[in-house]
Amino acid sequence: MSDETAVVDIRGLSTVFGKGSEAFAVHQNLDLTVRRGEILSLVGGSGTGKTVLLRHILGLTRPTRGSVTVLGRPAGELGGDGASSRVGMLFQHGALFSAFNVLDNVAFALRELGTLPQEVVNDAAMVKLRLTGLKAEHALRMPADLSGGMIKRVALARALIMDPPLLLLDEPTAGLDPNSSDEFCALLRELHAALGLTVIMVTHDLDTLFALSTRVAVLADKRVIVEGTPQEVAHFPHPFIDHFFLGERGRRAMAAPPADAPTAAPAAKEP
Repeated sequence: MSDETAVVDIRGLSTVFGKGSEAFAVHQNLDLTVRRGEILSLVGGSGTGKTVLLRHILGLTRPTRGSVTVLGRPAGELGGDGASSRVGMLFQHGALFSAFNVLDNVAFALRELGTLPQEVVNDAAMVKLRLTGLKAEHALRMPADLSGGMIKRVALARALIMDPPLLLLDEPTAGLDPNSSDEFCALLRELHAALGLTVIMVTHDLDTLFALSTRVAVLADKRVIVEGTPQEVAHFPHPFIDHFFLGERGRRAMAAPPADAPTAAPAAKEP
């Protein structure tokens, strides 16, 4: 019986690159369900396929075996018309168009539809800019003139321009100083609550993970080895988890006062 709350449902996923003797598997029989309204963090060591998994969810790459369903439809269909109205993507370094100003970057997907007057497109972009904490005076700046924190906010506004119910974040606080990182986490919490978003986030930053996650899924051994709240996952016995969560930085992040986060997800389990 299908889970009606599932926004993303991944079953029996295998990803193999190369052919013959040079073939190697990144994922093998991987299962994962992301439910409506949660903030799921994907963590894992280098080479465990976190970004590849995001690409599967976006429909940019097809798995060797298994299925990826997003909002009730095969992920491969996301490449068609209207994809940006279903999934928004915030790239690690913003990935803004360097030749476009802030307003044109945010308005890009909506303008490409060609169905709305230019004034309406610009107004919608301005609304998203203000939603992410930027001012009208920033609209005509070029990406080269923006701070790291402002680039993240512009990229977030662009990801939200089509009001997608699902938001993917690739290292959302990478490169930010601690104060900017805290402010961006607070913004993401506010938008998650206000817009009813479902969020999938790849992060190596423990402070960000504990500040935002309702659930964590750990990629290791080519699959999801455990999923649950950050505190629960941190005590699952595995070498990567011991190193990642129980080192000095992990203990410090777990000891920090809890942020106002969405309701915790079900208890940790081994798939």
